[in-house]
Amino acid sequence: MSNPFFRRATEYIRNDSQFLAVVSPEPLTTFIAKHPSKDVLLDMPVRIIGNPGSGKTMLASMVEFRLIEKILRDQSTDGNRALVAALTQCSLCEALQPRVAGVRLPMETEYRDFWELPYDPAVKTKLVISLIQARAMLGLIRNLTASRHRTLDGLRFVAREGAEAQLEQIGGTNSRMILERAKEVERAIYAIGASLIPPDLSDIPQSARDPYQPFEAIRAIEIDWNGEPLELRPLVALDDVHTLHPDQFSALFRALARREVVIARWMMMRMDALSPSEVFQSVEDDLPGLKIERDYIDIVMQDKSDRSSDRRSFRKMAADMADRYFRLVDELQIRGYVKFRELLSTEPPTLPNGKIEELRRALDRDQRNAGIAPTRRAAIERLVASYLKGATAPRSRGSQEDLRLGMTRVLMHRYAVRVARETPLFADVVDSEPRLPLKADAGVAEAARIHLHEQYGRPFHYGLDDVCDASDENAELFLHFAGALVERMQTRALLGHDPALTPAQQQSALQQKAEEMIEAWSFPYSQRVRALTANIAAECHAASQQPNAHLGAGANAIGIPESEMQRLLKTGEEIVLVLKFAVAYGAIVAQRNYGQGSKNWCLLELSGPVCLRHGLTLKRGGFLERDVARLRRALEAG
Repeated sequence: MSNPFFRRATEYIRNDSQFLAVVSPEPLTTFIAKHPSKDVLLDMPVRIIGNPGSGKTMLASMVEFRLIEKILRDQSTDGNRALVAALTQCSLCEALQPRVAGVRLPMETEYRDFWELPYDPAVKTKLVISLIQARAMLGLIRNLTASRHRTLDGLRFVAREGAEAQLEQIGGTNSRMILERAKEVERAIYAIGASLIPPDLSDIPQSARDPYQPFEAIRAIEIDWNGEPLELRPLVALDDVHTLHPDQFSALFRALARREVVIARWMMMRMDALSPSEVFQSVEDDLPGLKIERDYIDIVMQDKSDRSSDRRSFRKMAADMADRYFRLVDELQIRGYVKFRELLSTEPPTLPNGKIEELRRALDRDQRNAGIAPTRRAAIERLVASYLKGATAPRSRGSQEDLRLGMTRVLMHRYAVRVARETPLFADVVDSEPRLPLKADAGVAEAARIHLHEQYGRPFHYGLDDVCDASDENAELFLHFAGALVERMQTRALLGHDPALTPAQQQSALQQKAEEMIEAWSFPYSQRVRALTANIAAECHAASQQPNAHLGAGANAIGIPESEMQRLLKTGEEIVLVLKFAVAYGAIVAQRNYGQGSKNWCLLELSGPVCLRHGLTLKRGGFLERDVARLRRALEAG
């Protein structure tokens, strides 16, 4: 039983048609087209930074010329038309003509091995940069000649003004000479890195020692497009540059940031390659002598600047991506199911009658213990009924006796707390008006759902929006959660049952998958991160289960005073590295300078999988006030 959701990794999709069948245009729109520096993304070096699985390789693959040409020449499908619209928004094509000639170079091969060679760092850097440029030229030529419409002789390289010296070293502007020179350089440098015993510096082949700088020499490539000449801007996407040695990457980045480099260059990298301060987005000038926005651009795929907008955008992108993969699930397609969302029931679950009666008895008991007058309870019930009558959220629609009782119980406890100091010590019945009026709202409803889930087993996490929100704007994480649901749909379909999943079935599948993900963490300090997140989750769970739900929807984060976090990040303590890898691998989301209560906080928010595992809300903003000392104790307790 094949499940395409579990085979998502772009690196493993070798066929272009298969890739285009599942790729969504939303990453291009979200990260490139809407970027405030979109107009200079082809002029300056760009670092595209994201957690594992966030879609970096997919972005790098989508700008390759052979794919852009394939999309432009086949406008017979809705998918390709949507991709063209996104590419046009990104200025990568215009009027059904390409504007760039892109190539993706995976960096997880032997490039790092060069840093172990017994040469001076400057020599090792030059060898790697020359190898990258040679392979980029070979890749560009392969991409441009992949179509039957074009041959090597149909390529014309356009030099940058004043690049006569560099032109001589790369073979001029003749495509065949450029190809041969690139092959010569690649062979010579590859032989050095692959040698069992590295050659002495004096024995390095002349072709590897000679200057080779096509990135500084070539301004454009001219091709024939539908019988007319068309000039393209070369674009090189270096994928997974985080696999390089940190010093090696720093030297490479500086070389590519030189103003003489005219080829567009994008570098895809994971967060764990950054310093702790960069991961926590505390600094801007992260490399001495280079300034962000002036010398380079950063695109952070988990940007925290507008999280509400990011969440909405990701929901749209994930829904589109899920439907593309869903079409490849044969067991469901042959039965006429074409939309992933349609098989995820969002009908609000209701407790069985026996548990509703148990809930009523608990509510009556709480009323007696707090001494709340019947008239006050009736007023609270009217507040709840009014809210539920006007609620537009799907989870609050319809007649839900359990939710009504749960919200009433929360508000009764809030009332008891608010009037406690205003009531005579020996009063039998409380019916005074609290100074802060009670209010039935979405926060109270969410709190009631959390309590009903914990105390009575009512499903809490279900529906496509919850699957998206639990994925922390990470495409691979989303597809793993969606894949777990599809797996159960497939099984039900094969057994002759309705494949649609109830909220309880969705909750079970998502929680089980979240537990598997957390147990599979194997990154640096993962054991300590696992213990830290469990400790934070336990505190958030206890606070969220308070009867009066003083945090509304509940907590899923702790807040450290911003000033304390700034000081901590400047130290070399181990806790800083633990937090760095927790954020870089998506166990924790850091939200800096969060203002609340006249203070600025650094929120350490638990990731979606951790919230699923511990039954915490996915809504953002609820946090427990802590300090660095308590954070240290939480880490030590784990």
